[in-house]
Amino acid sequence: MTGRGIDQVLPFSNDPVLYEHYVRNAKRYVQLAEEVNGPINKPVDFAYIWGDALDVFQHVSPDARIINLETSVTTSDDDWPGKGIHYRMHPGNIRCLTEAGVDCCVLANNHVLDWGVSGLEETLQTLTEANIKTAGAGHNLDMALAPAELAIADKGRVLVFAFGMESSGVYSAMAATREKPGINFLSDLSERSIRQIRQQVLTQKRAGDIVVVSIHWGGNWGYEIPEEQVWFARRLIDTAGVDIIHGHSSHHFKGIEVYHDKLVLYGCGDLLTDYEGIGGHKEYRGDLGLMYFVYIDPANGRLIDLQMVPMQIRRFQLHRASKVDSRWMQDILNREGKAFNSSIETRKDNYFLLRWL
Repeated sequence: MTGRGIDQVLPFSNDPVLYEHYVRNAKRYVQLAEEVNGPINKPVDFAYIWGDALDVFQHVSPDARIINLETSVTTSDDDWPGKGIHYRMHPGNIRCLTEAGVDCCVLANNHVLDWGVSGLEETLQTLTEANIKTAGAGHNLDMALAPAELAIADKGRVLVFAFGMESSGVYSAMAATREKPGINFLSDLSERSIRQIRQQVLTQKRAGDIVVVSIHWGGNWGYEIPEEQVWFARRLIDTAGVDIIHGHSSHHFKGIEVYHDKLVLYGCGDLLTDYEGIGGHKEYRGDLGLMYFVYIDPANGRLIDLQMVPMQIRRFQLHRASKVDSRWMQDILNREGKAFNSSIETRKDNYFLLRWL
């Protein structure tokens, strides 16, 4: 979530005007963060927000770096009527994504249209010019349906299909049509939706491809995973050729499942936000997040290993989480993973390792 407050500390900043009930100026989120954790020397450079995450990326050297980008990238003033929160990042700040080597931005979420269709179109153009692939939104329905295709040298392809749901705050009016830009809207978690996704996947998937289905679903808070999400994720794996479920919307991480040797992340939680100093929901520790590194056998899509790196955001910058905070995160993941027979071990370097039955 690199818009709003984070946008205000980067080299190029949008007009800070907001239409929220409590906050009318994005600079207020900067002030709140500084009140809690100290001053931010503005403007920061483009790499600043990633902090220790850049060293992690260098150490792990992943083949593909995929994020859910929950902001528009635009200077548009065409705010979505009646929407309570509006995120946007100035296109001049796109280097904050390229500095981290981001390969793909999932856009099927409830903030990419915060600044209207014109804001979405500028977002798509800016990401394309930066050589970042997109999934889940487009200038028309065909583009919104199409997967992001990431070619991995000597290994094959990663195909990312992305969907947004009403349960996460995505309006049906945001859906792309044959004539209108928008997102890839998933109306329900039904057998009919399974068949539709299966058709999309099997039309594109080739031998050696890894298929990721990225879904923006559910509310912002709470560890409970609805039974219909579990059923839907498993059906996608069983019948639609899907290898990884990348779920998001919750502001905190949720329990992790490995089903038939395929990874299901029901809720990844947030990593970069401007939430420092905002009251409420403190029991979820919104300042803590995870980087997920998924090791897959390209021959069959089976999970080999999942490593996670606990992070904390302070002054809009990512830092390695302390051992105390990491232990808290491990305890939560173990508690929530019991239902799925998954658990977490910690390495000496404070990386998490997933264990499953």
